[in-house]
Amino acid sequence: MPRRRRMRKVVAPPLFKGYKPFGSRGKQTDAIELNYEEYEALKLADYDLMNHAEASELMGVSRATFARIYETARRKIAKAFVECKSIKTVYGNATLDGSWFECKSCDARFTIPEQQTDNVCPMCSNPKIESLETK
Repeated sequence: MPRRRRMRKVVAPPLFKGYKPFGSRGKQTDAIELNYEEYEALKLADYDLMNHAEASELMGVSRATFARIYETARRKIAKAFVECKSIKTVYGNATLDGSWFECKSCDARFTIPEQQTDNVCPMCSNPKIESLETK
């Protein structure tokens, strides 16, 4: 029996739901699903310029596991570019650092400070918000 998968810590969810290729003439095919933890690995290694040891510590996984997550993310993005497929972010096997919410009206993603009592979207003041941890 395989070991239970450890949840990967993600500091913040991606600010986008996905990307679509621009100017493709072919019929749109299936989207490539990029997990939150794969996005986080790309962000930490390529955008924040952390080495794998630092990034793996931040995500709460081993360095080897981080390298596998990072490699999977790179392969998925390369496949999306070469095959002209859209990229869609999905929750995956991650736990968010803090309580993140999404507004059902304007699609904004945000956290609510503990001292704030009203649970409304800070962008449009709509009370229809949903926790990202339940997705």
